[in-house]
Amino acid sequence: MKRKVIYKIIYPNGKIYIGKDLTGSINYFGSAKSELIEKDFNEEEKMSFTITKEILFQSYEIDDKELNKLEVEFIRKFNSNNPMIGYNQWPKFIK
Repeated sequence: MKRKVIYKIIYPNGKIYIGKDLTGSINYFGSAKSELIEKDFNEEEKMSFTITKEILFQSYEIDDKELNKLEVEFIRKFNSNNPMIGYNQWPKFIK
């Protein structure tokens, strides 16, 4: 079985994105909407851009359905669906 993970991407502005990877790839950095991220950075800041990927959870045995559920739990825990904090757009942030 492949290693499945829940990860947190931290951008230079401190905003975060929580995602899952079903492939076990070290080079997967999620599917956050580029348009949302680009609005937060000027042209100079876009020239040199460093992000951090932190693994929050990993398993070789968890099924995809449980991993999906866990991803939502982490999004809510870190509040990364709040546009002031992160780039997750689902589940919908409710003030």
